[in-house]
Amino acid sequence: MLLTRIKGPRDLDRLSQEELIQLAAEIRSFLVDAVSKTGGHLGPNLGVVELTIALHRVFESPKDKVLFDTGHQAYVHKLLTGRQDFAGLRTKNGLSGYPSRAESEHDVIENSHASTVLGWADGLAKANEVLGREDHHVAAVIGDGALTGGMAWEALNNIAAAKDRPLVIVVNDNERSYGPTIGGLANHLATLRTTDGYERFLARGKELLERTPVVGKPLFETLHGAKKGLKDFIAPQGMFEDLGLKYIGPIDGHDIEALESALQRAKRFSGPVIVHCLTQKGRGYTPALEHEADRFHAVGVIHPDTGLPVKTAAASWTSVFADEMVKIGHEREDIVGITAAMLHPVGLNKFAEAFPDRIYDVGIAEQHGATSAAGLATGGVHPVFAVYATFLNRAFDQVLMDVALHKCGVTFVLDRAGVTGDDGASHNGMWDMSILQVVPGLRLAAPRDAEQLRAQLREAVEVKDAPTVVRFSKGVVGPAVPAVGRIGGMDLLRTPAPEVTRPDVLLVSVGALAPMCLEIADLLDKQGISTTVVDPRWVKPVDEALAPLADRHRVVVTVEDNGRAGGVGSAVSQALRDAGVDVPLRDFGIPQRFLDHALRKEILAEIGLTAPDIARQVTGLVAKLDGRYDSEPAATVD
Repeated sequence: MLLTRIKGPRDLDRLSQEELIQLAAEIRSFLVDAVSKTGGHLGPNLGVVELTIALHRVFESPKDKVLFDTGHQAYVHKLLTGRQDFAGLRTKNGLSGYPSRAESEHDVIENSHASTVLGWADGLAKANEVLGREDHHVAAVIGDGALTGGMAWEALNNIAAAKDRPLVIVVNDNERSYGPTIGGLANHLATLRTTDGYERFLARGKELLERTPVVGKPLFETLHGAKKGLKDFIAPQGMFEDLGLKYIGPIDGHDIEALESALQRAKRFSGPVIVHCLTQKGRGYTPALEHEADRFHAVGVIHPDTGLPVKTAAASWTSVFADEMVKIGHEREDIVGITAAMLHPVGLNKFAEAFPDRIYDVGIAEQHGATSAAGLATGGVHPVFAVYATFLNRAFDQVLMDVALHKCGVTFVLDRAGVTGDDGASHNGMWDMSILQVVPGLRLAAPRDAEQLRAQLREAVEVKDAPTVVRFSKGVVGPAVPAVGRIGGMDLLRTPAPEVTRPDVLLVSVGALAPMCLEIADLLDKQGISTTVVDPRWVKPVDEALAPLADRHRVVVTVEDNGRAGGVGSAVSQALRDAGVDVPLRDFGIPQRFLDHALRKEILAEIGLTAPDIARQVTGLVAKLDGRYDSEPAATVD
């Protein structure tokens, strides 16, 4: 096999065009076989095989910087830079599903949040200029929906201002992000795709000129780089050139020879150049091409021949939300849905099918989505903006200043909250409950099971004068956790024996960690430590009944699937201080560090967020209190 002979990008230089075509076929077979075993981003990578080969033939990584946005389309890049062991893809100690500096000197940025690459490229090109590195180049691949993000256009505006600073921008135009890409830019690119007069003209010209000895090929290259006047006459790509960017394309993104020719011309140009490539997401794999929803954007473990899942998926948190949204939509005509290019991943596809006139896909533009939601609310409807928890980080200012300041009734539904695992540091939704704590008036719910998700979603959309947030985990929804009572707005999940006048521990359980918290209580009970387990349901604001309840216990423990800094534990501690309740508090959560990719359970074990670990530490805390309880006041443990 040719692929096994590729240890680095320069090994591509020795291959003929016929061998490169064979290599592309081998890479596609490898990807289907490998990713079907592990799960991962299959469709996007099948679409960039020839493009990645051409990039590494033309540019000299790592001296030249080859960047990908978003990073989930970098599997082929990994293969061509010597990383061909995909057996552990997205698992602990295996390859990351995104570029990783720890893996290779060829990985410059670890971007798995979209629309960032042009900002990086702008900075790298400026650094080359400042340091006089004229033989260094920067090539940034942006696509799979990333060009719909506002950050990309902010960067383009800056890039275009320096007409003599070399920078190659490759637009990977596959008409899609997760699903079909939408918006004005998508329509413009569609116009370029469907206006083939220019390419037909060049193809005919190339055929004629290549028959001309000596001067034919150079003359074709000159014509292909013709001035805007000729190009505008044949194809309407003026938008890019009006920005001050040289435009080459559209190019067949699966023709390696054409790609190399275009990239070589772009590399030689002394300013910023856009190379517009037309690719096919899922290319070469029939099940992906026939999957209209997202062309196998991301898959679990599948059968490689059929593309069907190996295991039947159990009910997920996302599916529970999806079904309840449809029910609410039937009951209330003022409910609308918003997604940021992730209609299917966040479960709004069912709502879209039922109410096609009440769904808005804003593209990969969370900031715009949040402010648009504020406008919708001001206009008299109630928007539900479903987004991954980690992606709401990008819209914090809009949540604060547009939604909350204006007291807009907008519901944000945060999917993949807490430790998600296999997608790595950027996708763990461990920041939301900390970031959102500072937003005045915002109310935040953390459902513990499917029943509570349904109930709290309904409670959220009833709020008309403030933003509400409902956050839940990734994956299969756990078993129902019934309440045994209620105090204020909180559910009691476990109470000590009636004869216990002052229980030892008040355990505050946040969201989907309720089963683990009940397990902790069982372990503590075996140590003779009495425990009350309470689910606040709404963790912001802190329920007024919590402080009096805490005052009837010897110690308070909070357990949350969120960063410890500024999270629920911190909010509860502050509420106790404000109420004058002097009870020791210990908060358990995610440490403030970027977590490597691994299974969720592996990460939780690594950071000590398991029932045995927490029970052991609480036992030690209670034992410490027992040793000094009658002689001195207990100190607060933050």
